Amino acid sequence: MRIGVPKEIKNHEYRVGLTPDSVMEVVANGHQVFVETKAGAGIGADDQAYAAAGATICATAEEVFGAAEMIVKVKEPQAGERAMLRPDHILFTYLHLAPDPEQTKDLIASGATCIAYETVTDGRGGLPLLAPMSQVAGRLSITAGANALQKEHGGSGILVGGVPGVPAANVVVIGGGVVGAHAITMALGLGADVTVLDRNVDVLATLARSFGSALRTVYSTRASLEHYVLNADLVVGAVLVPGAAAPKLVSADMVRRMKAGSVIVDVAIDQGGCVETARPTTHSEPTYVVDGVVHYCVANMPGAVPRTSTFALNNVTLPYTLALAAQGAKKALLDNPNFLPGLNVYQGKVTCKAVADALGYAYVAPREALGA
Repeated sequence: MRIGVPKEIKNHEYRVGLTPDSVMEVVANGHQVFVETKAGAGIGADDQAYAAAGATICATAEEVFGAAEMIVKVKEPQAGERAMLRPDHILFTYLHLAPDPEQTKDLIASGATCIAYETVTDGRGGLPLLAPMSQVAGRLSITAGANALQKEHGGSGILVGGVPGVPAANVVVIGGGVVGAHAITMALGLGADVTVLDRNVDVLATLARSFGSALRTVYSTRASLEHYVLNADLVVGAVLVPGAAAPKLVSADMVRRMKAGSVIVDVAIDQGGCVETARPTTHSEPTYVVDGVVHYCVANMPGAVPRTSTFALNNVTLPYTLALAAQGAKKALLDNPNFLPGLNVYQGKVTCKAVADALGYAYVAPREALGA
């Protein structure tokens, strides 16, 4: 199969769909790879490294899309990229369609086979292709929040870990999944006073065993959420409903009543955000202030550390890329029941129920769409 790797064009997105090592693996399996020039510059991989791995270097994204049967990316295709998709293309990347009607409309119109990293499952309720980026984003949420708490950035001027004789910051993590667990790891490591809220008692029990008495675990209700958010210095929104828009758990009224100079880092912003006042921001302009509360809502947080993120992502996506290349989309998806939920749009049909429900499209089950 002919596989294309365009340069990412989202604001300050430096990750790349395939590393040179992954290209070498793909080529060794008998496939061709077309890489846009400077696609790997953000991870320290130049064109020579890709050429040495067996890739053909293309001058433009148009050349990549024109040559390829499968497009491997990191972030959702931007409007110009969507215009280059063909019905015979396989698109394999993060999509996050539920809060993005324009992208969904364009992917439907393209007729392409669109497979989303974030809805592939592992049979145990996990999301293996989302997990490494969730780990990165969870850890970054605390460093980003700590930076935003500094007075010059609009924050209250609190040091996350405090110092002897001065209290540490009160950090509240909403959601105890992969993002939440890694945010907790970082926050506790810095010496913060940390509370996590979740509605799954098994998740809370697991976190309690992992972190011990250093972590305060709280069952999430409207009352408990309001209490802890209003008393927080830093709130991390780490809520995920796979494939669906995130629920708005923190209302605008709650934000209005939060302490002046407190910070919200809404990691759920890729899925629309779990804070009512949240809107996507970029690495170039990461924050804004609402009612005295600093909001950090960068929609591609792991792009800030592209080398770590790209290698972590390729570690989990490469086997699926190889399966698609060897078998084609239909057979690769039907042969693996955990891969099948990754199919979001197929030949103009919406095949992810959460996306169909969120955006008002008719839902066609993946197996039905594929003709199984």
